[in-house]
Amino acid sequence: MVIVTGGTGYIGSHTCVELINNGFEVVILDNLSNSHESMLDAIEELSGKRPTFYKVDIDDSDQLAAVFEKIGSKAESVIHFAAKKAVGESVQEPLEYYRNNLDSLINILVEMGRHQIQNLVFSSSCTVYGQPDVCPVTEETPRKEAESPYGNTKSICEDIIRDTSKAQSLNAISLRYFNPIGAHESAKIGELPIGVPNNLVPYVTQTAAGIRKELTIFGDDYVTDDGTCIRDYIHVVDLAKAHLQALRKLEAATSESSYDIFNIGTGKGSSVLDVVKAFETATGVSINYKLGPKREGDITAVYADTTKANTQLNWKAQLGLEESLKSSWNWEQNYRSRNT
Repeated sequence: MVIVTGGTGYIGSHTCVELINNGFEVVILDNLSNSHESMLDAIEELSGKRPTFYKVDIDDSDQLAAVFEKIGSKAESVIHFAAKKAVGESVQEPLEYYRNNLDSLINILVEMGRHQIQNLVFSSSCTVYGQPDVCPVTEETPRKEAESPYGNTKSICEDIIRDTSKAQSLNAISLRYFNPIGAHESAKIGELPIGVPNNLVPYVTQTAAGIRKELTIFGDDYVTDDGTCIRDYIHVVDLAKAHLQALRKLEAATSESSYDIFNIGTGKGSSVLDVVKAFETATGVSINYKLGPKREGDITAVYADTTKANTQLNWKAQLGLEESLKSSWNWEQNYRSRNT
């Protein structure tokens, strides 16, 4: 059994489909603060099996302990997605980000120790690199001071996991995601932000659908070819498959304790304007956008060297930028047609 926190969220739901389709029994823990319970129906439709679900606040230790009393003895692994994740929002609400993201991880690790669950895949982020001096970044690239409280919570969480792996039986992998985009090819699950999107691509698709008047591109004077910041955009299905491979590596481990880190990206940097143009090419839909001031917490550029994941996880991103954006648009259209 695999416990998946945040399993009804964007990345979590895609990962649950991959897990179930590869024979894993999945139990989802989620408070539905930034997701919808309807994702359980979609996961069941795509995998043929409905995951067990508990509505629980992971940062509430009493709630979490009560759930682990029911399921902990059956679980071999945990994939921990549940966290607040918006860079800009974290600058405005730093204490909420530190409280939620650190408390939830600590509570998970306490319950894993209590119930002798040895394997953990942690949802980390490329934001731990801060503004790197050189791109692409490898796992050996020194972490710099994070540019946002969100990024700092991920850096601290990595340290907590590393230190815990030295003190108790814990085999853990942190996956440093770059920028997930795209949706399942069925268009039945995808990124579904509650309220105004914090991420670029759902804002692009909502602008294309007429839900948003225009897209604001934050900053046009970065030191890049077109002045907009550069990121490594990875299809969410490729990212989900990386979790499957990480879990397989952990379950095959012979050591009592270990800790490792992998970059999960495509290895290719694309600017914000590149994304807008690629969306227009992939879909034939024009995007109304304006240029605005830089957003606090954003860095100029970061993209991944994924050699380590390619060789040690037997994983490589397969889907490109235009294909990813086309799937995001298909998801947006499908969702709106079913909910209007």
